[in-house]
Amino acid sequence: MPYYYVNKNQQANGDHEVHDGGCSWLPKSENRIYLGNFTTCGPAVTEARKYYGQINGCAHCSPLCHTS
Repeated sequence: MPYYYVNKNQQANGDHEVHDGGCSWLPKSENRIYLGNFTTCGPAVTEARKYYGQINGCAHCSPLCHTS
């Protein structure tokens, strides 16, 4: 199961993005929060909402959870 993280830094639109541990766009360790191991990005997004109100999946590593 992949490890998932949420970016502490918000995007220009206010989103905090969820990434899996192997993503090329994964933020530096000081700029991310570990969410846990999940089989898909959906539960990781749910977990990330405990930290931030506006969450989006990374378009590159979590496209099923990415909204435009």
